[in-house]
Amino acid sequence: MTTSERGSHDYDLIVIGAGAVGENVADYAARRGARVAIVESELVGGECSYWACMPSKALLRSGHALRAARRVAGAHEAISGGIDASAVLARRTSFTSDWDDSGQAEWVASAGIDLIRGRARLVGRGLVQVGDRTCSARAVALATGSVPTLPDIPGLADAAPWGTREATSADHVPARLVVIGGGVSGVELAFAFSSLGARVTLLARGGLLRREEPFVGDLVAAALREEGVDVRDGATPTRVERGDDGIVSIELEDGGRLEAEELLVATGRRPALDDLGLEDVGVGTDLGVDDTMLVAGTDWLYVVGDANGRALLTHQGKYQARAAGEAIAARLDGSPVADAPWGQHVATADHGAVPRVVFSDPEVAAVGLTEAQAREAGMEVRAVEHDIGKVAGASLHADGYTGRAKLVVDEQRQVVVGATFVGQDVAELLHAATIAVVGEVPIDRLWHAVPAYPTISEVWLRLLDAYGRPS
Repeated sequence: MTTSERGSHDYDLIVIGAGAVGENVADYAARRGARVAIVESELVGGECSYWACMPSKALLRSGHALRAARRVAGAHEAISGGIDASAVLARRTSFTSDWDDSGQAEWVASAGIDLIRGRARLVGRGLVQVGDRTCSARAVALATGSVPTLPDIPGLADAAPWGTREATSADHVPARLVVIGGGVSGVELAFAFSSLGARVTLLARGGLLRREEPFVGDLVAAALREEGVDVRDGATPTRVERGDDGIVSIELEDGGRLEAEELLVATGRRPALDDLGLEDVGVGTDLGVDDTMLVAGTDWLYVVGDANGRALLTHQGKYQARAAGEAIAARLDGSPVADAPWGQHVATADHGAVPRVVFSDPEVAAVGLTEAQAREAGMEVRAVEHDIGKVAGASLHADGYTGRAKLVVDEQRQVVVGATFVGQDVAELLHAATIAVVGEVPIDRLWHAVPAYPTISEVWLRLLDAYGRPS
């Protein structure tokens, strides 16, 4: 990029949002010589570091470890106590650095990126206003994440329900907790608070984890009930009220009534695009991006991560961010984007190879398409399943191991397009499946990827046995 081009703008790139996604966009562009600023209105590090991925998994881990020990004879007999909830909450807080972002801010400075604190708004092409300061840039990337949605239930908003933020940052464990929502967050937090001693009721109007293979929700619901969670499939709240005593009452469509100290709403999220000035720059919030995260109809505005709605997962957002940062810097430098390390198709995995994990117990690990999704896409598919508990490595891993695995194969191309695993610690099986799906590894080559014995990975051999050798 020329000196005159640099001199006419305060920055080459301004990134709005300093979460994991924004940090990666800024870092990868800065590595290629771009002058970058990042704007954050809350904590540098964002949702994942302080209110989502890290604290939620910290809340879950102690319960998982205790249950795992109880599933192995010898270790089971050694356990005499339960979870120390205060110790779990303290450990959770350590992972959030007590909600202090000074360490993250130091990293931003060390990467040569300017940090601007405050709420940003677009006020023109490449113009970002933060408070009484307006900065110009040749490109702007929005990495503002997503916000929770609140269902339209009378009285709900006035009852001051917990969202996932309040749950993951809680300083106490309520005696009773009602969770509305059978998706990933609802399931994980139901497990977490049940293990911490709360009496949990989970209301799942559409069932649990319904976007995954049908057996997933069944196995997870059974485990929740074994844990002591009252799982109510098809339950629909019709009214919510918090009394003067602080107790929340929830009326149900079937005439039932629940009471609890706290109510957690985990019914989904939407891109956080409000009040950013998108309408003022002629874009609007109903936007689309290409595979470099460039907003359609613009040559300067990018939207990365949850904010673009493609795949609301931290790891996918970081994947997009690494690629977008490279593409942005290449364009600013005048280089053909195809020559950038990530090439033209920077986020193709978002279209049909997204890996995802639910940190329930059993865990759910899946990548790509379910059988139903593949058929809806017009593929000629064949699916095979296997009981993971019948694999030698699984029976050694835990007594009475319960789990299931499934592969979805595109018969025309003879490649795996989807894989699902449910069972204790199956998240560690997922990357092998992701490589098979993203790499479009032919089935006849997968036969030569020999799983070590005795490991849970041997389920791959059993699935291939069930499929049979290609003709």
